[in-house]
Amino acid sequence: QVQLVESGGGLVQAGGSLRLSCAASGRTFSMYAMGWFRQAPGKEREFVAAINWSGASTYYADSVKGRFTISRDNAKKTVLLQMNSLKPEDTAVYYCAAGSVGVTPTSYYYWGQGTQVTVSS
Repeated sequence: QVQLVESGGGLVQAGGSLRLSCAASGRTFSMYAMGWFRQAPGKEREFVAAINWSGASTYYADSVKGRFTISRDNAKKTVLLQMNSLKPEDTAVYYCAAGSVGVTPTSYYYWGQGTQVTVSS
């Protein structure tokens, strides 16, 4: 009942910033925790950030803590990932997901198609 579409990816130089957006459709958006994951070629999909249903609690991978910020607007059915101080190792396809708050992909029920983020040195 929830469809997710990511946008905002692109090419940026190291030290720069990008803001990823996840637009949701469906009436049950506010019932779900939301997460961002990323996957580089040849690597497992890894946790980036999560936010609970109300937005009161957020969680971050150690690799992005202090640089990335996740937020949500339930009225607009939108989740954002603000990415600052980007590093080449942040290069990956970024996925938005809806489900139960957690740090593994199995905690999430719905997934977007992903958006490419490339950080050049």
